[in-house]
Amino acid sequence: MIIPGFIIALATFPGVIVHEMAHQLFCRWFRVPVFDVCYFRLGNPAGYVIHENPQKASHQIWIGVGPFLVNTILGAVVAFPGAIPVLKFDAGRPLDFFLIWLGISIAMHAFPSTGDAKSIWRGVSSRDVPLLGKVIAVPVVALIYLGAIGSFFWLDALYGVAVALALPSLITLAFA
Repeated sequence: MIIPGFIIALATFPGVIVHEMAHQLFCRWFRVPVFDVCYFRLGNPAGYVIHENPQKASHQIWIGVGPFLVNTILGAVVAFPGAIPVLKFDAGRPLDFFLIWLGISIAMHAFPSTGDAKSIWRGVSSRDVPLLGKVIAVPVVALIYLGAIGSFFWLDALYGVAVALALPSLITLAFA
């Protein structure tokens, strides 16, 4: 089933906003000037951060990967209190389902876009990155590209559900 991207972005807009905020956050951490930010719009791309090219390749990599870390962690934390009653007790109030939707929408936008992947690749292929860094980063960049391409096959949605629902289940199993 093909659903236009702007409808998916509209239904999961909190994830787009968090994704762009994560790029901006990492720009600020590394003191990379930001020229323009659009947290959400009905267009392609659904959001963006335009910033100066970082001086260090590692900063460019972190700015590109930042949303993966932030969206994944925040999506799991937000969904957790709603997922537990729904999954473990077959109960759930509207707030629980709202938190699950919010967690899924945030985690669903964790994957860097192909534009982010290109930026990360520029950082990885820089002369500043030592051989060991390249050996570690190249497979990560390949996975990012696969994730971006996989969004056509709903891989991003599956990831969002896994972070928001499967992860809380696994955590409760580990501590139960």
